[in-house]
Amino acid sequence: MIQFLEFAEKVLDNSEKPLIYQDIWKKGVEMGLDKSLSTSGKTPWQTLGARLFCEVRDNPNSKFTKVGKRPAKFFLKTKMNLLSTEAIENIDKEENIQIKKENTSYTERQLHPLLSYFAYTNTSFNNGKAILTKTIFHEKSKKDGLNEWIHPDIVSVYIPIEDWNSEIIELNKIINSNSIELLSFEMKKEINRSNYREYFFQAVSNSSWANEGYLVAAKITDDDELMNELERLSSAFGIGLIKLDLDDIDSSTVVFHSKKKKELDWETMNKLCEINSDFKKFIQDVKIDFDSKRIHKSEYDEILPEPENYINKIRKNI
Repeated sequence: MIQFLEFAEKVLDNSEKPLIYQDIWKKGVEMGLDKSLSTSGKTPWQTLGARLFCEVRDNPNSKFTKVGKRPAKFFLKTKMNLLSTEAIENIDKEENIQIKKENTSYTERQLHPLLSYFAYTNTSFNNGKAILTKTIFHEKSKKDGLNEWIHPDIVSVYIPIEDWNSEIIELNKIINSNSIELLSFEMKKEINRSNYREYFFQAVSNSSWANEGYLVAAKITDDDELMNELERLSSAFGIGLIKLDLDDIDSSTVVFHSKKKKELDWETMNKLCEINSDFKKFIQDVKIDFDSKRIHKSEYDEILPEPENYINKIRKNI
C-alpha cells in the first residue's frame, strides 16, 4: 500500500510539467496507482490536494514545490531545472487545464435544500446536534430602501429538546440562560476574485443578529490568494465559510468555522420580524417548540431523503 504523497511523487516523476492536484489524481488512476492507495474516503482527490498543500506549506524539506497560484500546480523540486523561466512565468496563463466545469444552471435558492441537508447531517458542522433550517423569502419583505443586506437567505436553530432532560429545560427558562442557538446563512453559487468581498460583507451584514453567521457556496475558485483573503476576513469578522460539494454532498466541508457570539442582536431581530413575515414565523416556531418541548419539523425546511437525486435534477435544470 502507498500513501497520498507517494502517489503524487510517482505521478510527478513521470510528468514533464507541474500539475494541479486533480490532474495528479487523474493520471495516477490511469497508472493504476489508486488500487494501491491506502484510503477509504469518498473523495480521495480532495484528500490528495489537501495533503499536497499542507506538505508544501509546512515541510521545508518537502520533495514537492508549488508553482503558480490560480490554480496552484505541484512539481518535484528535483525536476524544476527542467522548466525554463518563461515556462514558470506562464504557468498561471495556461488555458488548457483539464478541470471538470461545473454546470451552474441551477439557482441559489435551489441550493437551499442541500444546505438544510448539510446542517442536519454533517457532524463536523453540527457536532451531532439536530440543526434545522428555514428559508427566508426576500420578496416577502417590506421595501423601504434601508433594508439592503439585512435579510438572511436561510436561518437555522438548535433547540436542545432532544438532548436535555425536561427539568433542565424548565430551569433554563427560569434563569433565562442562552440555550437556543440561532444561525444565519448567505447562499451563493460561486465565490471568486471578482465577488468575494461583496458576498462576504453581505454575509457580515445579514448575520449580525445571530449567534453564528456563514457564507455558503457550491463553488469556490481554487486560488491560494483568494483563500488566504477569505481566511483573513473570517478571522477578522467571525463569519464562517461552507463549501457544498455537489459531486459528493456528504463530503461538503466547513472551510472556516464562525466565531460564536453569546448574545443575540435583539434590535435587528425585531426589525427583521417587522419587515419579513417568514422571519417572524420562524421566531414564533422556535418559541413554540421550546415552550412545548417538542420540535415541529414540518415548520422547517425539509431534509432531503435522497440528495443525490435532487442534485442530478437541478444540474439538468429540471
